Amino acid sequence: MAPRKVIITCAVTGSVHTPSMSPYLPVTPDQIAADAIAAAEAGASILHLHARDPRDGRPTADPDVFMQFLPRIKQATSAVINITTGGSSLMTLDQRLAAPLRVQPEMCSLNMGSMNFALFPMLDKPKEWQHEWEPKLLEATRDTIFKNTFADMEGLLERLGKGCGTRFEFECYDVGHLYSLAHFRDRGLVSGPLFIQFVLGILGGIGADPDNLVHMKRIADKLFGDSYQFSVLAAGRNQMPLISIAAAMGGNVRVGLEDSLYDGRQLAKSNADQVRRIRGILDGLSLEVATPAEARDMLALKGGDRVAF
Repeated sequence: MAPRKVIITCAVTGSVHTPSMSPYLPVTPDQIAADAIAAAEAGASILHLHARDPRDGRPTADPDVFMQFLPRIKQATSAVINITTGGSSLMTLDQRLAAPLRVQPEMCSLNMGSMNFALFPMLDKPKEWQHEWEPKLLEATRDTIFKNTFADMEGLLERLGKGCGTRFEFECYDVGHLYSLAHFRDRGLVSGPLFIQFVLGILGGIGADPDNLVHMKRIADKLFGDSYQFSVLAAGRNQMPLISIAAAMGGNVRVGLEDSLYDGRQLAKSNADQVRRIRGILDGLSLEVATPAEARDMLALKGGDRVAF
């Protein structure tokens, strides 16, 4: 039997953290491209990408900003490009879909339900804010629902999945999201091999601890049997401990400055730092890292030559 390969996903910038939280958070197209390419060279086979306004670092859904870094990443690496459809909880669905529909990527994230997505606790750590928008964005999540209704998800599966041949990283923030995914499977709107991302540690979703990780996998096994691959991301300081457990349980892993700003006890100076750290842990567990070509085969992706950029 061939040895199991572990897919490393790197979420390069996201929309959770703000520029004042780390000087190493990539915000301009140049920075995002450079960090993504370095992460791929370090061993990430999937690059999960958001965009930011290059003027002040705030999250943006503008396809023109995405196009300032996506072609450069594609030209420099063979990694799978995975575009967010989550964007930010403050964006409309049409805004969140603008870039994915334009570029028709191999893979997109798909958030599996509406939820409270609370970032306001990060205001409890006083700091000098570089931009006025930063504390306002965090505070806005106190009274905001991250909207992903069944109608939203159905439309997304139709427009991107059926319409563009895009496959999905199904982001499940709680157990109920797994049942929602099973509902779509039962209706024939999604098919395997499913790539399910267990998201632990966001306030409003399931907590970040080993018991919850085991529970998520137990329910996924019950619902999907052997027709899925799972990956794990954990917020903040829980990142490395829980993804290490996930790898030992037979899963894949996600790192990146979207999920945690740290490498050990210090700020990560790049996304590649986190990729190298988890790669060292995987080596210590005698696990092999999947190449981009192997990840494409494992997840039945259409190939980078069939995207629209």
